[in-house]
Amino acid sequence: MTETSELDDSFHVFDTTLRDGAQREGINLTVADKLAIARHLDEFGVGFIEGGWPGANPRDTEFFARAQQEIDFRHAQLVAFGSTRRAGTTAAEDPQVKALLDAGAPVITLVAKSHDRHVELALRTTLDENLEMVRDTVAHLKAQGRRVFVDCEHFFDGYRANPEYAKSVVRAASQAGADVVVLCDTNGGMLPAQIQAVVATVLADTGARLGIHAQDDTGCAVANTLAAVDAGATHVQCTANGYGERVGNANLFPVVAALELKYGKRVLPEGKLREMTRISHAIAEVVNLTPSTHQPYVGLSAFAHKAGLHASAIKVDPDLYQHIDPEQVGNTMRMLVSDMAGRASVELKGKELGIDLGGDRELVGRVVERVKERELKGYTYEAADASFELLLRTEVQGKPLRYFEVESWRAIVEDRPDGTHANEATVKLWAKGERIVATAEGNGPVNALDRALRVALEKIYPQLAQLELVDYKVRILEGKHGTQSTTRVLISTSDGTGEWSTVGVAENVIAASWQALEDAYTYGLLRAGVRPAE
Repeated sequence: MTETSELDDSFHVFDTTLRDGAQREGINLTVADKLAIARHLDEFGVGFIEGGWPGANPRDTEFFARAQQEIDFRHAQLVAFGSTRRAGTTAAEDPQVKALLDAGAPVITLVAKSHDRHVELALRTTLDENLEMVRDTVAHLKAQGRRVFVDCEHFFDGYRANPEYAKSVVRAASQAGADVVVLCDTNGGMLPAQIQAVVATVLADTGARLGIHAQDDTGCAVANTLAAVDAGATHVQCTANGYGERVGNANLFPVVAALELKYGKRVLPEGKLREMTRISHAIAEVVNLTPSTHQPYVGLSAFAHKAGLHASAIKVDPDLYQHIDPEQVGNTMRMLVSDMAGRASVELKGKELGIDLGGDRELVGRVVERVKERELKGYTYEAADASFELLLRTEVQGKPLRYFEVESWRAIVEDRPDGTHANEATVKLWAKGERIVATAEGNGPVNALDRALRVALEKIYPQLAQLELVDYKVRILEGKHGTQSTTRVLISTSDGTGEWSTVGVAENVIAASWQALEDAYTYGLLRAGVRPAE
């Protein structure tokens, strides 16, 4: 069931993540995955969700059956995708066309050949028969009460080779009753000026309502989509996070953000643009791909500032170095602290972390120098906010934040005759006046140290039971002594509600890992509201 949208039909946001996006290398969606993504897209407020090709494979057929039973669509209409009828038959007799109708979706997208060479070489039929295939299929589906969109495959390449025939396909579809005729840059080779010129000409010559489907092979899919809108297209086909075959499709999120924030077009229900970052990341989780940190609008780094000059200006007015308020798309501004940082960066970062530096220029200057000194040794704080916060608190309070004092630790790797290895770690520390010695085994020396530290501390600090090491990265930094190069370790830890990163640097990878682990546990206890030792 689809509720009446608060938006009119004058402009369409059409998502094809579940079909075209699923063709990306490394994505393999189950029916459950597709249902989850469809719910996210409907919540975001797109107008149309193309679910796949019913009848082409059992998974898509099952998806359409379940989606209409299990999802109460509030904003989107479900779209089935398929091809025009085969040559030499009729749409009413074609089993593939029947499968499209049997899927029960209110909207059907037909892919049609618009490049003359594809008609003759791929379909192995005549140009006239191809036009009749388009007319017959569109008319048949319209007679069955379906709304029909037609995707003109390879349109721009076909237009370059034979513009009159490409336009004749558009006319055939439109005159047969297609609601929208979509011009597809299937090979992704076009540039914005070319797209704009062709769309404007086709619109003037055919009078059809036009849409755009752009692949990203030149890195121009978003720009090409917007160029088509400039030329009069009123239907944009995109995929979440730009997923798609080869290098991908036009990315739904920057397209929608540009339309709403730059063009002033109302293409989403009220308030939904603020959900964009969350929706982008949620879909990335479903497809099991790490969200791109540098994606426009929704990336973790989209509003991150590192240069001291930028920070000084942002302290006066954030708009001086930001093209929009990040809250408009559900993102946040972040200050990155590095050896490029100045006083303004540290003050803004302190404010972001809830630490009032009180305008203390001496304190701020000391923190800046401390950061630069540490980064010279190989530390990096732009990727380790938790370690930076601990450093900042140490400078503010004049002493380190301590929940435990480490007496010593050791990790042993034993090479056994059968070719296996045993990893054991021992930790000796003091916590709340008690000396604790703990030993544990692990599947590596760092894992053994992590377990030993847990064994030692969890009875005193039960909050640590919630902590989980979720990522571990090692980088060998350029050194001056061959194999004695410095090692940097970044550890990401989660307590189930949030995630933080810590850093350690040493010539020994185990020692660097231990530093990062200490910071991770210390920050976890601080985050849990535990009072540190006096």
